[in-house]
Amino acid sequence: GLVAVAALAAGTQVFDPKTRKWVDYDRTKARKYYAAHNQVPEAFRPQMVKFRTAEVPGTIIIDGNQHFLYLVQPGQRAMRYGIGVGREGFGWAGIVRVGRMAEWPTWTPPAEMVARDPNAVKHAGGMPGGPDNPLGARALYLYERDQDTIYRIHGTPEPWTIGLDVSSGCIRMRNDDITDLASRVKVGAKVIVLMQGAALYKGV
Repeated sequence: GLVAVAALAAGTQVFDPKTRKWVDYDRTKARKYYAAHNQVPEAFRPQMVKFRTAEVPGTIIIDGNQHFLYLVQPGQRAMRYGIGVGREGFGWAGIVRVGRMAEWPTWTPPAEMVARDPNAVKHAGGMPGGPDNPLGARALYLYERDQDTIYRIHGTPEPWTIGLDVSSGCIRMRNDDITDLASRVKVGAKVIVLMQGAALYKGV
């Protein structure tokens, strides 16, 4: 089943491909960086990486601590994307599957969000898809067996939040990245969500 965990509140470590070292990423500078460069830091841009795993190609593995999503490819490789994850108290872990996918999906905040967030009340009946929609360009709906978990892998109108702990539990990606991921993934794909995964991937 799904396990709720507290996301790390401290600074994030990311892999710098230039120095090939793990470095601290100051989340307070994220929006300024995006404003200056019109893109996320290099570590969070899509790239093919070496990736040792027993999982079959097409599996999605999410390392919440390091803010990476891996789409397993043949030959011990993976397509790696930067992600934004749940803020403290909203993190989770588990093994689920892609139950369905949608293009420019309607966003309907769950009752729990409406209750805690006054800004969500006006969209309780659903917000049509579009550039300002919190789900962005695509959404992969995550199911446990045949039950919708209410968690999604989705795009975002706020790309500077990639690499941060900002969501209510969903996995957010840049719109271009989620569009690319959705084109590569099939409904039914296995999704493994890890929130203590740094040790698993630091040596790859």
